[in-house]
Amino acid sequence: MKIIGLIGGISWVSTADYYKLINQGVNEKMGGLNFSECLIYSFNYADIKKNNEANDWDATFSMLLKGCQFLKQGGATAIVLCANTMHFIADRLEQEIDLPIIHIATATAAEIKKQGLKKVGLLGTKFTMELDFFKDKLINQGIEAIIPQSESDKDFIHTTIFEELGKGLVTDETKKRYLEIANRLIKEGAEGIILGCTEIPLVIKPEDLAVPVFDTALIHSNAAIEFQLS
Repeated sequence: MKIIGLIGGISWVSTADYYKLINQGVNEKMGGLNFSECLIYSFNYADIKKNNEANDWDATFSMLLKGCQFLKQGGATAIVLCANTMHFIADRLEQEIDLPIIHIATATAAEIKKQGLKKVGLLGTKFTMELDFFKDKLINQGIEAIIPQSESDKDFIHTTIFEELGKGLVTDETKKRYLEIANRLIKEGAEGIILGCTEIPLVIKPEDLAVPVFDTALIHSNAAIEFQLS
């Protein structure tokens, strides 16, 4: 079994999900008392959020590079960034650390392609929705991503990710608004919905929508398992 390194704390909620999903997945495939051999470097989310809001991605890069180096020194043979937004600097990190980074958007694009979909809705932080790092991986597979057009909708998603979901808080009101936003994207032609923030599965479940739902945390965890056991 290959050792993998998880960069977490962005947020701790999704990091716990990754740890659980990866260990459960390894055990399902190997049985017995076999579980994932992994390392975790968990950040203080407040430091990451402060950098990103100031558009200081170099500072965030330096922080994550330190974490990746720590994991590499511990024996990790690949890195898993336990958050969608952090993949904005994934390619740069991969080049610097000289280890493969299992890319969440690449794995998600592969799953969407398996279902033959050409147009999907993308929900996530404003960074994930508005920057190109996630959408470009989809385009490479012939998949178009659409995002909410309303600034109030984008602001709502972004704010609740940090102020509610990232703390493990879920309300009926927030869930209702998320579903309304997702259904508007479906009316605009989305054949599936990407939960492009690892906390959004707290409020949107596959059974909530009439189209396929792509849980990026689950997809990413499965890609990590596949690498680990390859």
